Amino acid sequence: MTMERLQPPDWIEPKGYANGMVAKGRLVFVAGQVGWNARGELVDGGFVAQARQALANIVAVLAQAGGKPSHLVRLTWYVADRDEYLRASRELGVAYREVIGRHYPAMTAVQVAAFVEAGARVEIEATAVIPDD
Repeated sequence: MTMERLQPPDWIEPKGYANGMVAKGRLVFVAGQVGWNARGELVDGGFVAQARQALANIVAVLAQAGGKPSHLVRLTWYVADRDEYLRASRELGVAYREVIGRHYPAMTAVQVAAFVEAGARVEIEATAVIPDD
C-alpha cells in the first residue's frame, strides 16, 4: 500500500478524519471548491447541499488526474459559520460518505469572514496522492 493513516498509539481515535497521512506517488492539488455546479451556479439547499456539491467537484477534478476519493490525503474546509457546520454534522457525514465513501484523510476546518463567491457557505480544498503503478 502506498498510503497509510498516522495514528499515535496512545491517542484516542478521531471521528471522521485522520490525524495524519503518509503517501507515495503523484501529488494532485485541487483548488478550493465551492458548492456550484458545472455552470458556476451555487446549488440550492444551504450548507449541506453546498458541501456535497463542493465534494463532488473535488472528485470530478481529481478524476481528471486519474484519481479517486481514496487517494485524498488532506481536505481543508473553510466554513462561513462554525455553528452551522457543527449543527449539520450528522447530515454532513451522510453527504460526505455518499460522495467520498468511508475514506477519512487528514482534515482541517476553519471559520472564515467571507468568501469571494457571494452566497457560498463552504469552500473545500484538497490534496491527493495517486499511487505510482
